[in-house]
Formats: sequence, structure tokens, C-alpha cells
Amino acid sequence: MESSYIFAAKLAELKPGQTKKVCFPEHRPILLANVEGEIYAVDDTCTHEDSSLALGCLRADKVKCTLHGSWFSVITGEPSEEPADEALNCYPTKVENDAIWISLTAKI
Repeated sequence: MESSYIFAAKLAELKPGQTKKVCFPEHRPILLANVEGEIYAVDDTCTHEDSSLALGCLRADKVKCTLHGSWFSVITGEPSEEPADEALNCYPTKVENDAIWISLTAKI
């Protein structure tokens, strides 16, 4: 069964090295990240203290939580710095016609 994708953002809104928080009804906020032209999607909320990762910075493929300094891979969701020790959920994305699409029903 193929996952259903929904529109998340225009590709022009997410330049390489940038992140963007997007919200959908009845779902936690999602953080989109453009890593060298590849688009990734993870939960926007830090698994340690529920802080928005959109407030942090993106370095290479990792985003920093500004609350306590945890870093997470936007590719795997895995934390690489304490105090966070639980991974973020990752979601499939695709780009079609200059639009970013995400599947919230499938997790990577």
C-alpha cells in the first residue's frame, strides 16, 4: 500500500541549509530540513523537553535544540548529544513540481 502524501511547503521556501516548521491538523509540528538539496522531515519537538527544534540551527545534517543543546540527525532522527536519548520520528518526503510533499502516515 502506497503512503499518501500531503503538501508541506514550496521548495523555494526552504533553501539549502535551512529548516522550516510546518503544522498539520491533528498532528505534531514537523520540521523540514534542506541538507544539500535533499529534503528531510522529522518531528519538530525535542524528545527531551518538548522544545521546538525550529528555534535551533542546522549544521550539516544535524539540528540543535536551543533549550539544552541536544543535536539530532534530520536523516535518522537519532540524538548525538545529551541530554536527549530518544530519537525523533522521521517521515518520507518527495519533491514534485517545486513543491515538498510529506507522508505523515508512514515513518522511516
